[in-house]
Amino acid sequence: MGSFLGKTAGVIILMGLAVLVGLWGVQRYVERRLSPDPTTVASASLEGLREQNRLSAFAARFVAVSTSRQSQLGLSTEKTLIMPGLVRYEVDLGKLTQRDVAWDADKRVLSVRLPAIELDGPQVDLTAIREYGTGGILSRLTDADSRLDTANRRAGQAELVRQARDATPMKLARDATRRAVESSFAMPLRAAGIDATVKVSFADDPTASTERWDASRSLEEVLGNAR
Repeated sequence: MGSFLGKTAGVIILMGLAVLVGLWGVQRYVERRLSPDPTTVASASLEGLREQNRLSAFAARFVAVSTSRQSQLGLSTEKTLIMPGLVRYEVDLGKLTQRDVAWDADKRVLSVRLPAIELDGPQVDLTAIREYGTGGILSRLTDADSRLDTANRRAGQAELVRQARDATPMKLARDATRRAVESSFAMPLRAAGIDATVKVSFADDPTASTERWDASRSLEEVLGNAR
């Protein structure tokens, strides 16, 4: 009798363990089916960004001052041009691919690599241009005025671009673009209940020799394996 009870108890214990294992398996399956996948959310965010085509998160206004001189027939004249212009800093989101977005499951970090920032402009405010010159006989006898205007406008355009590419506005533009893109990926992840950090870099960022971009798996690799 004791042997029979012992065997019965052993069977009950085994059945209980089997039920627990089964329940654990069902729970894991449900979690995998219902839990949001970071790569799926990131892929949807990527497609949303690409549909925007170009992103301009920063713009700046600059003023160029240029002076040109002309000398002929022993005479000389000069003109000074003050030229304001607006420059927009843009990123071509159409160039983004799944290879540019990588998910590190261990660190829970989503890395996004953007194309280099491009300048749109300068868009010169023609109504705000101011010119100052000495005029004189040479301006009346020759086409010195038109040549001075051409030279000043070319120099002004070049100066506006030079100012726009200066380290300070470029840093401001990169920071503004980085924040905009980080938010575009972080908000959907947060809404899906996924705790993750989004880090955005640019293709032309200086890269340390010890840095390994491919330490994380790109969306292309993750989604390709999923298929």
